[in-house]
Amino acid sequence: MTQAISLEDQLCFSLYSTSLAVSRLYKPLLDGLGITYPQYLVLNVLWEKDGLSIGTIAARLDLEPSTITPLVKRLEAASLVRRTRSVEDERSVRVDLTEQGKALSERSRCLGEALFAKAGMTAKKMISLNQEIRRLRAALTVDT
Repeated sequence: MTQAISLEDQLCFSLYSTSLAVSRLYKPLLDGLGITYPQYLVLNVLWEKDGLSIGTIAARLDLEPSTITPLVKRLEAASLVRRTRSVEDERSVRVDLTEQGKALSERSRCLGEALFAKAGMTAKKMISLNQEIRRLRAALTVDT
């Protein structure tokens, strides 16, 4: 009979609890910026490439468009983005950053700085860890 793996030794629990710890670290900073973590993720996609459709944002975040739409609506209510319907396909909604949304990019750098400081890791070590986690995610999401 094989011995059960303790909770602390299970990768799934380590990833889950680390994600919660990062969320707790980010929460007061995000509150100060007036956004939630999911809204921050949407903004990150747009800071990389502005003017994307809801569907493209959803695909980039590996979420459903129906999950992204309410986030974008709240970001629009906060004057951080602007939504426009495509003239070619009225089902498609384009999302553009406002000047206020663009400016938030610089103000949000505090999140990464807080993570580096709290983790006590070098940028090189953090990047390496992130690459390993991304490789794991890619291996787990490959269609079989």
